[in-house]
Amino acid sequence: MIDVTENAVRQLRNLLKGQPEAGKGLRVQIVKGGCSGLHYEMALGEKKAADAVVQRDGVEFFIDNESAQYLRDATLDFRDGLTGVGFHIVNPNASRTCGCGSSFEAARPA
Repeated sequence: MIDVTENAVRQLRNLLKGQPEAGKGLRVQIVKGGCSGLHYEMALGEKKAADAVVQRDGVEFFIDNESAQYLRDATLDFRDGLTGVGFHIVNPNASRTCGCGSSFEAARPA
């Protein structure tokens, strides 16, 4: 499945502080679009029935079955630097990525 760094866990924990509903986590998914064919979308949400759940240090990351095939062995990190702030995915399944790093082309058919 996907590896989650301590920075990503810390940031999700901060985002969830003050949220009125328990059971929320970060939904990580792949959708068609972007300049390379597929792109990452992330949003706070609740677990859906068929989701895979990655739990780490008390927070949860939700990944739907279709997205999981593209995210196998990927790493989710949170970066806060001069070149941008946000969650970032290092994906070994990507054969090509766009300049902004938010879209990619799969290396092999998923």
